[in-house]
Amino acid sequence: MIGLRGIHKTYGKTTALDGLELDVREGEFFCLLGPSGAGKTTTLKTVAGLERPDSGTVLLDGKDMAGVEPYDRGVAMCFESYALYPHRSAYDNLASPLRSPRHRLPAAEARERIGAIAELLGISGLLDRRVGQLSNGQRQRIALGRVLVRPARAFLLDEPLSHLDAKLRQQMRAELKAIGAVQHTTTLYVTHDSVEALALGDRIGVIRDGRIVQTGTREEIWYRPCDTEVARAFGRPRINLLPGVVTDDGGFRTADGKVELPLTAKAQPGTDVLVGLRPRDIVLGGAAGHELTGTVYVTEVLGRGVEVTVRLGEQQVSLVAPRGDTTGLGPDDPVRLTVRPENLLLFEADRPGRPGRLIGTR
Repeated sequence: MIGLRGIHKTYGKTTALDGLELDVREGEFFCLLGPSGAGKTTTLKTVAGLERPDSGTVLLDGKDMAGVEPYDRGVAMCFESYALYPHRSAYDNLASPLRSPRHRLPAAEARERIGAIAELLGISGLLDRRVGQLSNGQRQRIALGRVLVRPARAFLLDEPLSHLDAKLRQQMRAELKAIGAVQHTTTLYVTHDSVEALALGDRIGVIRDGRIVQTGTREEIWYRPCDTEVARAFGRPRINLLPGVVTDDGGFRTADGKVELPLTAKAQPGTDVLVGLRPRDIVLGGAAGHELTGTVYVTEVLGRGVEVTVRLGEQQVSLVAPRGDTTGLGPDDPVRLTVRPENLLLFEADRPGRPGRLIGTR
């Protein structure tokens, strides 16, 4: 439904988009994940027609959008900066798209639609207030509601939950997913939060330096990240990456020899590599798998679980264990860890300016 082909966009000497390629399918909730400055907002503005690419093609429903004005593209964009009318009430801001010649609705129908969206976003009690009287989080919900209230063939959402508190953000993730499922509207959602991307995206695209480096489902991105930078982007606590070499028998050993692991992926002996261990794939205590021994460095309670950082020779690894399994555990206590070889990820060693790429298959 949305297609970007070889999009380049520069601002002076700064390259925002560098040959970007992207496909978002009809009715899909697609999350574009990347750090600040990666080109996420520029991508949305290019789709919306607010920025003209220096080269490349923007396609909507298979049609080239060259020369098509934003108003005629049939997309609705929610800006991170709200872009509300500060002198008007929340209701008038929500109603503004429905008063345009293209989307005009009878007053009664407009009130019904606005009421439904306001209830969904938890802002029904704010409709009579002026925008200037609202908090940042309330303004952001108004801005999101103004997009959702109007009919559109695609929603373009730029960090729409970034100013909400944690509880409301979690609630709104579920609501946004439900809206996409009910309305069957194509959604391109930009975020820097990997939790949001994993929770919301039918598929996820990881953008870096103006290019899409990997696209896939949450399972594909999680289990087969294309490189160490993508692996680091997903998961809290972050993935453990242990440096070492491939041994003559095809295993892995750290430089100090304190950690040895069997590998399912194949690499040449002597190759400098990084082994990736997800914290939730490491089991504290005895279990089926390969056993490691170390000492506790620090523990930190994370709700129902506990993050335990363990020294393994010169290396440290983090894992998440049930609280009941960590009772009485303190610094310097000896512990046994178990990992399953099929859960290990093997990467090339990082190089300056180039993250190590995934080796083999999981």
